[in-house]
Amino acid sequence: QVQLVESGGGLVQAGGSLRLSCAASGRTFINSGMAWFRQAPGKEREFVAGISWTFHTYVADSVKGRFIISRDNAKNTLYLQMRSLKPEDTAVYYCAVSRDSDYSSDYGRYDYWGQGTQVTVSS
Repeated sequence: QVQLVESGGGLVQAGGSLRLSCAASGRTFINSGMAWFRQAPGKEREFVAGISWTFHTYVADSVKGRFIISRDNAKNTLYLQMRSLKPEDTAVYYCAVSRDSDYSSDYGRYDYWGQGTQVTVSS
């Protein structure tokens, strides 16, 4: 059974940093695109960053220059390094594995999802 387990969320002051991890088990995703999404209360799920199987990355304009996505295929783990956090970054963050080898901003293209980890940034 495939499982994605996120960790690393928490409460941090504005300007602080967090690193999220997403450990996958049940199968390897070396040939799959992966991504981070987030969802704030009352808002739609938002694409934050994606990484292809060839390690090509993309981050949304709202987090560009502050967030970095990476993956370690040997550990079957996805990461999101977040710096200079802002209160508007507060959300539940989800990792996801695409049915394709590339990432997509369309959450319908993802077959596997983690349970989410809360990130709260205080002002």
